[in-house]
Amino acid sequence: MIFNISKFDSYREDNRREVKKARGGLPLSLWDTYSAFANCYGGVIILGVKENDDGSWRATGLTDEAKLRKDFWDTINNRNKVSVNLLTDRDIETFTADNDDVVLVIHVPMAKREQKPVYINNDMFSGTFRRNWEGDYHCGRNEVLAMLRDEPEITMDMKVLERMPLSDIDLETLHGYRNRHMAYRAGHPWENLSDEQYLERIGAAAYSGEDGQLHPTAAGLLMFGEEYHIVREFPEYFLDYREVLDPTIRWTDRLHSSSGDWTGNLFDFYFRVYNKLIKDIKIPFKLEGGNRVDDTPVHKALREALANCLVNADYYVGRGIVVRKNQESIVIENPGYVRIGKRQMLKGGISDPRNKALMKMFNMIGIGERAGSGVPDIFSVWEQEGWKEPEIEEQYGPDRTILTLSLVKKTAIKNGDKKTAIKNGDKKSVSKKTDRQLEKIVLMMEPGKEYKTAEIAGWIDLKSSRTRELLKVLTENGEIEAIGNNRDRTYKRTH
Repeated sequence: MIFNISKFDSYREDNRREVKKARGGLPLSLWDTYSAFANCYGGVIILGVKENDDGSWRATGLTDEAKLRKDFWDTINNRNKVSVNLLTDRDIETFTADNDDVVLVIHVPMAKREQKPVYINNDMFSGTFRRNWEGDYHCGRNEVLAMLRDEPEITMDMKVLERMPLSDIDLETLHGYRNRHMAYRAGHPWENLSDEQYLERIGAAAYSGEDGQLHPTAAGLLMFGEEYHIVREFPEYFLDYREVLDPTIRWTDRLHSSSGDWTGNLFDFYFRVYNKLIKDIKIPFKLEGGNRVDDTPVHKALREALANCLVNADYYVGRGIVVRKNQESIVIENPGYVRIGKRQMLKGGISDPRNKALMKMFNMIGIGERAGSGVPDIFSVWEQEGWKEPEIEEQYGPDRTILTLSLVKKTAIKNGDKKTAIKNGDKKSVSKKTDRQLEKIVLMMEPGKEYKTAEIAGWIDLKSSRTRELLKVLTENGEIEAIGNNRDRTYKRTH
């Protein structure tokens, strides 16, 4: 439960709770917060409450609760003010605090994909907000466009690329895919189709309504095209694999889509990276029918995680896909927020991929889950292995989803050793967390681009004061450069 009046004294403002005094009527900032909550995971707005200097809350009450409630309903149903009303009568509650002051609690639900963006003042591009921990921030144009792309049931990868000829499909990649499909589904009725017919059947090509010719779909280009063709349609397209198994070296292995020595498409990236990820996994000796079985639940979970990343990426958003293999973890990042919400994704049972045609193509060669059980299965496998629970993080501005798969075993601590373990382990855990934050800052910075402290703080969900401490470390290490004086200082990568 996001709000419970009995826990009033323990609450603080965060990414799901916001307080406003509202003594003189509805505050204008209420609608910014309504938009921000609706475009994220929902939240509560509590009217008649003041935030103290220490972050605690104090009930101040409302002068005319009935009028305030009426004004709220009149405004939220005014399409010139709010794009959509997500609330019903049961979403607004009145409570009496300990000092007998009345407070009004407004429960704002998360908007459905087809309702986003939720915006105010009849201006989609300047009136759309999201929540960034304790504050509401204006969404940039690219964030709004990303929400609009996610509205229709026909996903963006089904788009017919009418300006691109079918010859932009790399036949060697296509034939590699067909071989895998026939090995997985021997005797499939599509086995003897021509390449053109086969591409149409799997959703990689479609006939144009303009010239009546067969052209690649966006999914077909991403899966089977070459990188220099792909970036004509998706200028931000970039695939990056980094392996850092020796901490003294920046990376021990690197593979990226723009190197020019391989196709740079999704199909080739998937298998190249998957084979690198499983290279060091210990395979238990197991026999079935006299043959050794080399496939384990961990292998299947990694296939699911990598495929899930590729079929849910928004290829129009910057910074691309990044897969990092470290000594103690595998981190998989893709542009785009979670369409069904993180809670539903963890629960499973609903599948709503951002790229349905790509998902179909992976499914046809035995990769990926359609029933929405993929992420819960990954968590289950990690639990069975005794590894630390996977972490899923969402970032906004630009949208990004990050899955961290720890390869470190959970350690059971005996009761008698708990105090000592905590005492000795605190410094290590803080150090590791700091290292992750420093690494994240450098990774998120695009070469040659300057960033302000507030923008960087948003990436790592920290206050500006702590972010400045981290930036000072990176500056002293020579990884970033500080530009300008204190007031207007910006930072950029040095390499």
